[in-house]
Order: sequence, then structure tokens, then C-alpha cells
Amino acid sequence: MDYSSLFVCLMGMGTVFFGLICLIVLTTLMSAICGRGHSPAAPAPAVPAVPPAPAEDRQALAAAIAAAVAEDLGTDITGIRILSLKKL
Repeated sequence: MDYSSLFVCLMGMGTVFFGLICLIVLTTLMSAICGRGHSPAAPAPAVPAVPPAPAEDRQALAAAIAAAVAEDLGTDITGIRILSLKKL
């Protein structure tokens, strides 16, 4: 029996889509079955906010950042000027 390439292509794609639809149905069914026995979880108790750490020496921080940037760029530290520091 000789099958055309179009027939083989359509049968292959149909098989894949049928398998995908079966997977969707089975996962939806399992989600419904497994989710039925669970009650909504109680919310976690609120954790008090930790006050931020005191601001460290900004000049020392700026000097350390300038030294790291100068080392990475291979230039002298006097050529680097930091205008502002923002916490990300």
C-alpha cells in the first residue's frame, strides 16, 4: 500500500494533537481530583518589619566602589568621580 506524503503528514500531526488534547484533559482531571481534598491554607502570620540597618559610612562605600570600577577599567582611581549612590 502506497501512502501519499500529505496523508502521512496529516496523520502525524493529528496523532500529536490528539496526544496533546489527552494530556490537557488528564491534567485538568487530576487537578480537579487532587484539588478537591485540600482546604484553603491559613494565611501566614505577619512578620514584624525589621528596621533598616543604620546608614554606613557613605564616603567609604563610594571609595570602595570607585576602586572597584577603576580596577575593572584599568585606570587610575583619581579619574573616577561618583556623583550619587542609589540602592537597587
